[in-house]
Amino acid sequence: MTTALPQRTVADALSYEDLFARWEKGNWRSTELDFSDDARHWREHFSELERKAALWNYALFFWGEDAVTDGLSPYIDAAPREEQKYFLATQQVDEARHAVFFSRFMHEVCGVDGQSTGERLQAIKPELTWGFRQVFGRLERMSDELRADPSLPNLAAAITLYHVVIEATLAQPGQHFITSYLEERSLLPGFREGMARVAADEQRHIGFGVKLLSDLQRQDPDCRYAVADLLREVIPWSAAVLAPPNWDRRYTECFGFTLEDIATEGTASLETKLRSAGLPIEELPGPPVFAPDIGARERAEYGMRLVWAGILGEKTGPPKRDPETMAALFRMVRGGMDTRQAPPGTLQWDFRDAEPWHLVVANGDTRVEPGRLERPTATLRCRFEDWTDVVAGRADPRRLALRRRLRPSGDLRWLWRARGMFPR
Repeated sequence: MTTALPQRTVADALSYEDLFARWEKGNWRSTELDFSDDARHWREHFSELERKAALWNYALFFWGEDAVTDGLSPYIDAAPREEQKYFLATQQVDEARHAVFFSRFMHEVCGVDGQSTGERLQAIKPELTWGFRQVFGRLERMSDELRADPSLPNLAAAITLYHVVIEATLAQPGQHFITSYLEERSLLPGFREGMARVAADEQRHIGFGVKLLSDLQRQDPDCRYAVADLLREVIPWSAAVLAPPNWDRRYTECFGFTLEDIATEGTASLETKLRSAGLPIEELPGPPVFAPDIGARERAEYGMRLVWAGILGEKTGPPKRDPETMAALFRMVRGGMDTRQAPPGTLQWDFRDAEPWHLVVANGDTRVEPGRLERPTATLRCRFEDWTDVVAGRADPRRLALRRRLRPSGDLRWLWRARGMFPR
């Protein structure tokens, strides 16, 4: 009898010792960056809209760097190997240095009030988006959970949130967006130098996260479930992180990028990092995290549209229900279903306040389409607004059913057997 060797991953080319050595070689001083030209550029070369848009974007980085500095200690305690603990200790130093860099720049160049970093953080707090607050609120809870239970699956979920979602999916594309337009216009030399240093640090952090995830998932198979559950929880929030104030697209387009451009890079990065860790997103257990037949650009476009329509993200009123929005919603709903074990049948959504849609499950050929079926296997009657709250995780379908706001009918035994295809 032979024992199967662990499958090698891209991350196996890295070592914790090498990552630590790179940190030693790459040290820099955030307190010595010269922002004198930056202050002049800010006053003379940025329009009023560009200053407002840049301040909003930079504020997300400033707050984020401070938050991750505060939350790293439980990661160090939970890491199973000394070499992993040592590297995480260097990362905490990096994050503190990044926070000092942003604190200085925001005060000395952007004019953010406050004599201390804490006062400046409070000054920029109104700039934080709903999606940003949700993701970083989850990071804070994750640190508490990891402190209470430093198991390998919990650590895998925490690394996925911190290194893969926050650093690789959200921060890295944002850094590319900022440095691209500043380099093209030769603006803010001190800030550009600092951002280049930050980007090099973050690349090293992400490499460590991918390496650690690769090791953890081979040590404990439950790590795969923890990673999948975490992603299904936070991905809907991450789509709303870059939702600009009043949905004013000029906040990124004045610098030459659309929201979809940035989101496309983020979703592609997420998939690449997970694959490098031996965790291809399409092979994670449970319902799909992403629709397997939708590419990164189309996924980004759907996500941004659903945030704009009030379906994902912060609820500020009734959702939009135009045909394009409903098509995007049901395309994403279909993509998030696990229909491999679902019995053949049809499901009708009969909305009181929107056009009907239906689902067909037929021997692996699963599709969603607008319109009403003549004899559906089962029917769900509800308001479209209630259904979007279920999809966005704002409402529990069981509670809605008890209150008669979600009324199933038809073959309820089929609906019960098919329940596993819906995300939980």
